[in-house]
Amino acid sequence: MCNQPFPLMIFAAGFGKRMGQLTATRPKPLVQVAGKPLIDHALDLAKDAGNRVTVVNVHYLAGQLIDHLKDCAVAISHERGQILETGGGLRAALPLLGPGPVMALNSDAVWTGPNPLRQLANAWDGSRMDALLLLLPTGRATGHGTTADFLLSDDGRIMRGTGREDHVFVGASMINPECLAEIPDQVFSLNRPWDRIIACGRAFGVVHQGGWCDVGTAEGIELAEALLQGRAHG
Repeated sequence: MCNQPFPLMIFAAGFGKRMGQLTATRPKPLVQVAGKPLIDHALDLAKDAGNRVTVVNVHYLAGQLIDHLKDCAVAISHERGQILETGGGLRAALPLLGPGPVMALNSDAVWTGPNPLRQLANAWDGSRMDALLLLLPTGRATGHGTTADFLLSDDGRIMRGTGREDHVFVGASMINPECLAEIPDQVFSLNRPWDRIIACGRAFGVVHQGGWCDVGTAEGIELAEALLQGRAHG
């Protein structure tokens, strides 16, 4: 409904423990998939979508990421003392992101098909939404397993705790940043404001019209490369 460029937060601060030895000496966003670091896959999406500001948060082995990004047109939100998780990290970066609805993107995934950030921008309607999450039916979520996150209703709203969840959240979202101010803690997940927004009926989902692979583990690298090469759904 609105395709203006929005500010974007790329999450890149985590320890990547599920990657094992691959992240013993490097941050997960620098793990390569198809010859390119994961963070660069995310930055390519941002460049194509035309986001007016892109912020990357860093913590674990931050110096490596900062050095990698030094020639990129991004701002760095350095979480020096502790990892703030997705919600706390996004709120801490708001002064860099600027006003208005904010996009957020996980850096540990690859995508095929339409740009997920463009899909979110085109579906955003601030008159009825405070959160918009990109989803896939569980069977199309490569590398994720069988656990579903949300039930997507006929009117586009999302729900959970129903026992009928059939869609997976695939790491791209938008939120009204005013909703972050309601959380008193410094460290918190985006799930907390999402739950409040769901309860108010202002949380929506849109289905990604392409493929996605979670690259949270070493095994996910091969799956992601297969997806990009057209050997898996996408």
